Amino acid sequence: MLFDLQLFAHKKGLGSSKNGRDSNPKMLGVKRYGGQVVSAGNIIVRQRGMNFVPGPGTGMGKDFTVFAMSDGTVEFTERNNKKMVMVVPAS
Repeated sequence: MLFDLQLFAHKKGLGSSKNGRDSNPKMLGVKRYGGQVVSAGNIIVRQRGMNFVPGPGTGMGKDFTVFAMSDGTVEFTERNNKKMVMVVPAS
């Protein structure tokens, strides 16, 4: 019985060499939680896109990082169906 040689694999088990790529972790997420005391410049949230919008006492970097612009306490609220981060100044 004759077989057409083009029907069979001509490489033996080299599939694993094409795997093994992975990206470095980006360390995203909430860094300071509600009620925690922050000083100006502290990163509060690292994110992709505007999941959290900056409120009073906070600013947003070009990579959507929300950071404290003044000393105070972190507070998370919801306004217009958006999650907002604000820093309440220490009295």
